[in-house]
Order: sequence, then structure tokens, then C-alpha cells
Amino acid sequence: MARIEIDHRAKGATARTGAERHPEKANRPDNPIQRKPAWIRVKAPTHPVYHETRALMREQKLVTVCEEAACPNIGECWSQRHATMMIMGDTCTRACSFCNVATGLPKALDADEPRRVGEAVATLGLRHVVITSVDRDDLPDGGAEHFAQTIRAIRASAPETTIEILTPDFLRKDGALEVVVEARPDVFNHNLETVPALYPTIRPGARYYQSLRLLDRVKQLDPSIFTKSGLMVGLGEKRIEVLQVMDDLRSADVDFLTIGQYLQPTVKHAAVDRFVTPEEFEDYAAAARGKGFLLVSATPLTRSSYHADRDFAALRDARAARLAVRA
Repeated sequence: MARIEIDHRAKGATARTGAERHPEKANRPDNPIQRKPAWIRVKAPTHPVYHETRALMREQKLVTVCEEAACPNIGECWSQRHATMMIMGDTCTRACSFCNVATGLPKALDADEPRRVGEAVATLGLRHVVITSVDRDDLPDGGAEHFAQTIRAIRASAPETTIEILTPDFLRKDGALEVVVEARPDVFNHNLETVPALYPTIRPGARYYQSLRLLDRVKQLDPSIFTKSGLMVGLGEKRIEVLQVMDDLRSADVDFLTIGQYLQPTVKHAAVDRFVTPEEFEDYAAAARGKGFLLVSATPLTRSSYHADRDFAALRDARAARLAVRA
């Protein structure tokens, strides 16, 4: 879920201008960026551990979605040594209208990347790590084997670390999902992002029911893996549509739902329809809990991997409590 508040990108490959990052959007009319309400403003990062984490990412030549998507929580997360690593490059083959990750033709996969990710996880001493990626429609398997290799490399370098992955939809990549599930991540996350009616304008390269089936299939293949999905709000969706997405996710036995405010990256991206109030987020959270999710995070600044380590512990506890009740 790509949002922007402060631009933390470093000089170099990740510091491309808007036109270079999103050439497909260059001729679109501008959507002025609205002033953000007080409840979603954040301070620039200053903590020394933030700079240490940043330096390690540079040293290992790793890409993070924290920077590429200009996440507003980067200061808090990196100051606690929490970083979401983005594998398979920094260029996506899709062109979603909400996302700040660069689009275009990606470079060839870096065969050494899984090892470097494993070493970085061990060096940071992470209890829990989130691995995501760009979409790689150019690859026969969509990058599934690279995900599996990365999971195995982390297991080898940091066997006590729990692993959460945030994957593409593997659209038209037969057998790809099975390769990733076989590597047995602890959490399998794939974001629906928005309601079905907005897919043609917000997520045109994806298919709502493909994403839903992906999550359902994970549970069929390995019920022990936690599944997770996320939504953005403030794009023009209706409350009843959000509630229907919740029902769809529960029909796929998804365990964990995140809901956060969409923030517009540039004037060429989809406009914010409105800023959803904290009270409305509380209402969404209550509704989702009532529908049976093991865990719900719904706040203006919620992002897919925000507080992921803490949330994973809560997920395990919630599953254990539910199983105890059923016993």
C-alpha cells in the first residue's frame, strides 16, 4: 500500500524525478495535493538508529518499500530497526494510480539478493521481517522462486526470525503460488487495496477476484500459514463496499485485515477523495472484528507492515485463544 508523507529517498537510483519514476503518468492532468489533517502528519526522522538502519540497507545494496513508497511511518519503524525489504528491484511492471514505486521495464534478477537479505535480517537481529516486491509480470513465474529463495536464506541466517511476505497477485502465473507457499512463510500478505468498483481506475493491471482467490488458495494449500490483506480508504469508496470486501476476505478465511488512509504521492497520482476520520476508522475496526478476523488494524496511518512484529505476536495469541475456545 503505497502512500506518501515525507520523501525519504536517498540520492541515486531511488531518487528519480516524478517523470522518470512514472513515465506513463506524465501526460495525465494534475490532481492538486490536499493539505493533510493534523491526525496524519508525522515528523521527519532524527533518531540515530534510523540512520544506522538506512546505512545497512545501503551497505547491503537492498531496496525497501519504506523508501520507494515514501511511507509516512519510516522514521518510527527504522528507529526500531523495522524495515520492509523490497526484492526483485525497484521498478514495477504495473502502473497503479495510487503507488509511488517506479514503473517500467525491470532489470534482471539479482541472484545474490536472497543471501544479502538473509544477512541483513541477521545483522539487524529482527524477531520478525516483512519481505515484499515489485510486480514482475516479465518473469515466467512472477518472481515466485526468488521469493522462495529469500525465505530459505532468512531461515538459514536467522532461524528464529518469523517471516511475513507481501506478494504480487501472480496473475496468469500458473504454479507460482505453490512455489511460495512451499517455502512456508509465517504470514502470507496480499493486499486487495480497494473495493472492486475502483479497480479500473486505481488498480487497472489487477483483478479483484484473482487477488481474493490467491488468498483463499493459500489457506487451502497450508492452513497453518496466517493470511493477511489490506485496504486503502479515502479514494471514493462507499462504506457498504468496504463492508462487502470484509465479507469477501472472511469467506477466504483471511486472518488479519489492515485499513489505512490513502495519501497521494504526486499530482499525477489518483486524488484523495476525502480524509477519513479517526472515528470512522474505529467503526471499521469494530465491524471487522465482528466479522471474525483474528486481528484488525484500522487507523489513518496503518500500513501493511506497520508494527508487523507486534502484530504477529498478537496473531499467534488470538489463534491460540480461538482454538482453546473450540477445544
